[in-house]
Amino acid sequence: MELFGSSGTRGVVGEEFTPERVRQVAAATAAVWDADRVAVARDTRLSGGPFTDIAAGTLAAAGADVDRLGVLPTPGVAYYCEREGVPAVHVTASHNPPEYNGIKLLGDDGTELGVDAYERVEAQVFAEGNALAPWDEVGTARRIDGVEADYRADLLTGIDRETVAAADLTVAVDPGHGAGSTISPAFFRELGCAVRTVNADPDGRFPGRDPEPVPENLTALQRLVRSTDADVGIAHDGDADRAIFVDERGEVIDGDTSLAALAAAAVAGDDVVVAAVNVSQRLVDAVADAGSKLDLTPIGSTHIVTRVRERLAAGDRVPIAGEGNGGVFFPEYRLTRDGAYVAGKFLELLADTGATASEIAAPYADYHFIRENVDYADAAERDRLLGAAEGYAREADADLDTTDGYRLDYGDAWLLVRPSGTEPKIRIYAEARDESRAATLADDLLAHLESAR
Repeated sequence: MELFGSSGTRGVVGEEFTPERVRQVAAATAAVWDADRVAVARDTRLSGGPFTDIAAGTLAAAGADVDRLGVLPTPGVAYYCEREGVPAVHVTASHNPPEYNGIKLLGDDGTELGVDAYERVEAQVFAEGNALAPWDEVGTARRIDGVEADYRADLLTGIDRETVAAADLTVAVDPGHGAGSTISPAFFRELGCAVRTVNADPDGRFPGRDPEPVPENLTALQRLVRSTDADVGIAHDGDADRAIFVDERGEVIDGDTSLAALAAAAVAGDDVVVAAVNVSQRLVDAVADAGSKLDLTPIGSTHIVTRVRERLAAGDRVPIAGEGNGGVFFPEYRLTRDGAYVAGKFLELLADTGATASEIAAPYADYHFIRENVDYADAAERDRLLGAAEGYAREADADLDTTDGYRLDYGDAWLLVRPSGTEPKIRIYAEARDESRAATLADDLLAHLESAR
C-alpha cells in the first residue's frame, strides 16, 4: 500500500501529513464505510485538535453523525467501537516523534482495519470521487464524556484484580506524555498497586521523552524504579497500544523477552500464536516448549490482525499474538494491541508466580540478536542483491519462510533477509542463544550479498 503502511498513515505535520490529507482520508473512509455514525478521537499531539476538527467536519458533511471522544488511547477507542458498534477515525502517530501525526482506522467490531479494508480506503482516496451529503442530510457532532472511566472498568474485567492486589506491588509508570497518561496510572491503582509516575501529564510537546518506548528513552523510568524500589516499570508509546517493562533492578526488559514470557503463560497444546516474520527465537522456543503452533505474517499489526481473524475463523484458539516492540494482542479479550491490558497481564504473572520481573524474564533473556544493513544505489542493484539472497536461502539447510523476505529457521537459530520498506537498504537479522552462532550466520549472508555486487 502506498498511503497506509503497517498501521495506518502518518507523516511530518505540514509535509507528508496535511489538513488536505486528513480531509481525503476522512472523505474516503465515509464513502467506503457508508456509516450513519462514526467516532473520532486523538492522542495528545499539538496538531491533534485541528486535525480531529477536520476529520469530524468531513465525516459530518458526508452525512455521518460523529461521536467526539477527545484524547483517548487507541485501545480505548477500540473499546468504544466494540461497545457502540461504530467505526472510528483515530488521529494519532503512535510512537513517532512529536512533529508527526497520522490516522488509524478501526472497524465497528473494535479492531484496527485489516489489509484488505485499508486497501479499499486507499483506493477511494486516490479515486477522489467522494460526494457530500445534501444540505438537509448533513450529520451532527456530539461530545461523548466518560469513555475513559468506562474503558478502565472494562480493562478490570479482564485482569485477576484480587490476585494482583494481594501481591502488594509497587508499579512505576511512564506514559510518555501520551494518551495513556489519563488511563494507566489510575488503572493500576484500581488493580490495588501503589503507583509512582514520571512523564504522566498529557503534553503533545513530549517534553520528558520521545513517544517511542525504546531503552534510550526510558532512563527516567529506570531511575524511578530504582529510587522507589518498584517491583516493575511500565512504559507506553504515544497512543498507549504498546507496553515495555523495566525490571526491579531498573533494567529494561526487551519486548521480545516479555512477549515470550507472556506467551509461555498463555499457550498450551494445539493453540496458535501469530507473530511477524521477524519474530524472536525467544518466542519460537516458548511456543515449541508448549507444543503449540507459530504462524508468521509480514511485518506490521494490520497483517497480524488479518491472520488472527483467519485463524479464528478456521476454529483455532489464538490466546496471544504480536511483535517484539511491545505491541501484543490478547484476542480473547479484544483483537487490538492494548498497552494497559498487556501490562495488567504482566502484573498478573508477577502476582501468580511470586517471581520478580527479572526472574520472569531470565529464561528468555540469554539470546543474541544481530542486525546488519546493506545499502544499494538503485533498483537494479537492489534486485541483484535480492536475487542473491533468494539463491542463498533456497540452498541453505534450513526451513524457509518467504512470507516477508526470506527467513531461515535452523532450529537453534534463525536468519532473515528482507528489503526495508522505508530506506534503500536490505536488512539482515540473525538471532541465536550462542552469540558466535548468530554472528556467523549474519556475516556469511552479508559476505554473500556483498559478493553479488
